[in-house]
Amino acid sequence: MTAPKIIVSPAPFMGIIMLDTTFPRIKGDIGNPATFDFPVQYQVVKNASVERLVIQADENLIQPFIDTGRALIKTGAIALGTSCGFLALFHQELIQALDVPVFSSSLLQVHLARTILKPWQKVGIITARKAALTQKHLSAIGIENIPMAIQGMDQTREFNEVFIQGKTTLDEDLCRREMGAAARELINRHPEVGPIVLECTNMPPYADEVRQVTGRAVFDVTTLLDTAWASLLPTNL
Repeated sequence: MTAPKIIVSPAPFMGIIMLDTTFPRIKGDIGNPATFDFPVQYQVVKNASVERLVIQADENLIQPFIDTGRALIKTGAIALGTSCGFLALFHQELIQALDVPVFSSSLLQVHLARTILKPWQKVGIITARKAALTQKHLSAIGIENIPMAIQGMDQTREFNEVFIQGKTTLDEDLCRREMGAAARELINRHPEVGPIVLECTNMPPYADEVRQVTGRAVFDVTTLLDTAWASLLPTNL
């Protein structure tokens, strides 16, 4: 008699849909698995460049992102994240097409940040490119009417050259100083800012710098995905 075949289900993991980039992924960045205390798997959307998503907001990318999400689900992903906060623009398409929870953008946490605002405060946002973060992005996740002050990294040298232009080396100390300067400028221009949300998924390595400079609570993609994972599985797994 033939023994029954034993099928071992893959361990659950968080799937992360990645842009097609070549810059370094240090610990803290969404693209480094050591950033997380839970299993993650990555899949790149070929030809999904920063230029196409952030600068051009190319809607032709929607289907490739959906296809990549489905491939990750097929191999065991129980939830999905993405490697760019600008995917907020496609949030509705992603959640409708994919059969697991999709955490498309760190900006989803603006809803949470709003709940801890004092009446005179605004949510602060630090984004990779202020000029590219439009009302369409905000409306796609329902945050367009929340009081916000937005600070971009548009004029920085290192951050721009690496994460927008695709330089393959990273001066971490310079990038940290640039992030601190941006946070300081945000607070100087808008002292009414309360909690801060970091849009870009490459910013979490510098979140502590932002906290130290501003004295504010700071949310980023790692706080989003950590919370998401905790909500999905029993804590003893």
